[in-house]
Formats: sequence, C-alpha cells, structure tokens
Amino acid sequence: MTDTWNRHHVLSLADFTPDEYDTVLQTANSFREVLSRRTKKVPTLQGQVVANLFFESSTRTRSSFELAAKRLSADTLNFAPGSSSLTKGETILDTAKTYLAMGTDMMVIRHREAGVPQAIANEMDRLGVKVGVLNAGDGQHEHPSQALLDLFTITTLLDPNQPQLSLLKDKKIAIVGDILHSRVARSNLWSLTASGAEVHLAGPPTLVPQLFADFVKEPTDEGLGLKASSKQPDSSSSLNPLAFSRKLFLHWSLEPALRNADFVMTLRLQKERMTSHLLPSLREYHQQFGITRDRLKLCNPDVKLLHPGPVNRGVEISSDLMDDPQFSLISQQVTSGVAVRMALLYLMGSSKV
Repeated sequence: MTDTWNRHHVLSLADFTPDEYDTVLQTANSFREVLSRRTKKVPTLQGQVVANLFFESSTRTRSSFELAAKRLSADTLNFAPGSSSLTKGETILDTAKTYLAMGTDMMVIRHREAGVPQAIANEMDRLGVKVGVLNAGDGQHEHPSQALLDLFTITTLLDPNQPQLSLLKDKKIAIVGDILHSRVARSNLWSLTASGAEVHLAGPPTLVPQLFADFVKEPTDEGLGLKASSKQPDSSSSLNPLAFSRKLFLHWSLEPALRNADFVMTLRLQKERMTSHLLPSLREYHQQFGITRDRLKLCNPDVKLLHPGPVNRGVEISSDLMDDPQFSLISQQVTSGVAVRMALLYLMGSSKV
C-alpha cells in the first residue's frame, strides 16, 4: 500500500489525492484488525522515535498518537510546555532541534498558532534530515488526522471490509457549529468534498468563516450555496486545489442543512478562541443550532452523528443523543483515531529513505 504514498510530512489535506485517502483508509483498516487481537502490538516502527510536541493542551489527540506509536513499537518522547525550556526563553525551533538531536524520527506537532508545524517541517527540510512532521492541529488552520479518522469512521460504517473514499459520493453531510474557529471543519471540508459528498456548513452568521464568502456563487432559497466547478481554481485560493468537483453549501439556519442528511457532524463552541461576543448566549445557540431528536427528524432515518470532542453537553448536542448508540458515532471516532494515527505514522515511517 505504500507504493501510493510518498509524503514525508502530513501538514494539510488541501492537496491530498483520492489515492492517498484510500491508502490511509486501507492501512488504518488493517491496523483496526491488529487492535482487535489479544496482542495489540506490531514491530513495524521498532527502533524509531516519535516525539509528541504538544504546545497546546489536548487529551484525545495526544493520548491517541502516543498509543498509536507504542502499538507500532516506536519509542515515544512527550513534551510538556509548562515544564520545558520554553519558559526560559527557548524558541520553538530550538526545542524541535533539541528533539532532533535526541534521534527523533517523527514529530507530532500541536500549537495554538497556525503555521507552526509547517515552520518546523521547513526547518527539518532545510537541515537535510529525514524527520517527518505531522500536524496534530495548528490554530485555526487544519487538523488532518481528525478529519481522516472521521472519514474512516464513516466509511467503515458503510463498508467494514473495504473502506474507501468513493463510498461517500453523493451522500449529504452537514457540519454544524463554530466553523469560524474550527480547524476540524477546514480539514473535513477537504476530505469530504474530495469524496464527492455534498457538504453543508451551518452556523450563525458570526461563526460562518468569512473566507467562504469569495466562493459563494449565488444565493439560494435555503441559504448561501456554492458548487465548486471542476475547473482548476487559482492556486492562491484558500479553498484550493484539485481538479475534481467539490460541492459545498453554506447556511445561516439549521433546517436546510439537516434536511435529508446522511451524517451530521457537530462542532464544539470554542469559547477559548472567541475574542468577541459572537453569540448572545449558549442557551440561544442551542435553541437555534443544537442537535436534538426532533431536529433529526429532518434527516434520513438512519442518520449518524459525529463530534470531534470534547463536547459541551446540552449545547451543541443534547446529552441523550450523545450517548445513544442508534445515532452517535462519537465513541467509534475515538477508537478509529488510534488505527488512523497508526496508519499515518506507519506510512510516514515507511517512506523514510
């Protein structure tokens, strides 16, 4: 499967090809089988060192990457900014080079500022070392592994034996909530539209990203609609890139996004990133955009719910729905995360030359 993979770093999904998506999905599926065994460890990265450099707090992503590396028999180094030399004035690049000097083969980077993983990857390339950098979330930019685990969760539901991108063609997927601050939404936009799915973004006007305004071609009765053409966009476009058609729609009300949806992904209201009063109240937000059983009646009967976590119960989604296995895929997302991150580390580690 590695013959379709030649990426040294995974920083964004903006230019991922369908073959690359399928490579990740198929590799993750093989590791899902490994994780179901009594002995859940394989020697594929034995002798390699994975450094988890999390400059920003995380529970799910950090634990998932650490467990994934250990399941592949890699040695792990974990960075904690509060007790690091950053408090003494060391730069982020100097921190990365310190881990490089310890023999690190791959760096998993999370930072509150966009572009930090790219800067570290550029520095590794400048130094001429074969250290792969994986973006575990940077500011309001991207979170590639989260979008890939979401994709894996959905495609394995549709076909447990052969998850692949094409399974989502013409499916309707609603992404609801704080899109303005969501790196998860940005990465999912790339992966889900690449599959041929019809993606509907919904949220209050204050939380719908301004960057999408330039790509709205014409208003519709149901909201602001965009159908990206199959023509190659300008390379400077922030909604880049590939020659396949992308179908994206924006709504400032919930109902049109949910109508006949196959999957609904709710996003956490990221209050820590909000610098101004973008919402009147959490109660009002839930009344207008919270996912409830009544609102799910607008969707297809077998609709499934996703949330990247952590969840503000009773705000983005009603607490009872979150725990209802008939609708919720949230626990499966967490489980999928280990297999997908094993796949990414394996593919990056195997591409070292």
